[in-house]
Amino acid sequence: MEYTIQTVVTGDFDDVVEATNAALKDEGFGVLCDIDIRATLKEKLGEEFRQYRILGACNPPLAYEGLTEEIELGALLPCNVIVYETDDGDIAVRAVDPEQLVGIADNDALDSIATEVAERFHRVLAAVSDEFDPAREA
Repeated sequence: MEYTIQTVVTGDFDDVVEATNAALKDEGFGVLCDIDIRATLKEKLGEEFRQYRILGACNPPLAYEGLTEEIELGALLPCNVIVYETDDGDIAVRAVDPEQLVGIADNDALDSIATEVAERFHRVLAAVSDEFDPAREA
């Protein structure tokens, strides 16, 4: 089962992270946390790892709406977007598929919120893809 939506681009890792943050902001998301997995694994374990960042994205109005319908939804928030270096040296940007994520709550009142978040994430990925390869579609 696929649980993320994605695009893969060619570019500088930090530039892709910056473009992802900008596209998220354009779609009404704030990044509540930015976890640098590479730095954390180096610091905590002394291990080398590929460039890998987890961006915890939240759209406050949609989060509020979701929490109003399902108070336990907070356990699934924020929605994560990951940016990482692939084995081929490209940069992957993947967002959790909110429709899959919210599906585990088994609450039909959340369906329209999940659809809205999914549509916004698709636009985020398309914007990142367009910035680094305008002829390509996400």
